[in-house]
Amino acid sequence: MTISSRFAVAIHALSLLELNKDGVNTSDYIASSVNTNPVVIRRILGMLNKAGIVQVRPGVAGTRLARSASELTLLDIYRAVEVVEEDALFAIHEKPNPNCPVGKHIQESIEPVFSAAQHAMEQTLAKVSLEEIVGKLNHVACDNDQHAPEQIK
Repeated sequence: MTISSRFAVAIHALSLLELNKDGVNTSDYIASSVNTNPVVIRRILGMLNKAGIVQVRPGVAGTRLARSASELTLLDIYRAVEVVEEDALFAIHEKPNPNCPVGKHIQESIEPVFSAAQHAMEQTLAKVSLEEIVGKLNHVACDNDQHAPEQIK
């Protein structure tokens, strides 16, 4: 099992919005870049809009970042798309055998470790801005294309 792909799709969409600031950013346009259905994009944009990360203008075919890319962290995005609830990244099997010495104490033994691991991951996400991701995209695009992208198509 993996964390929901909503997180990666949201980062992808927001990076596209940042790189295409002057363009028209419809859900169809974003979906074509993500290679998914526009309904998926609209759902994710709705979550990002609710969190104050994007501004969606229905009927005008335009979505924009509501804050600068330098102000948005990956943790903001992660939380906005409701990937995982607090202290719920790692699931613990329910109802282990209470008559077994391991089953009786396994949850209380591993819950603090799982909680600390999730907290460490979230601290890492909090240190990375959308601007950094976009900068890496520009760097990779320049290296691979041997020129800076003038316009996102």
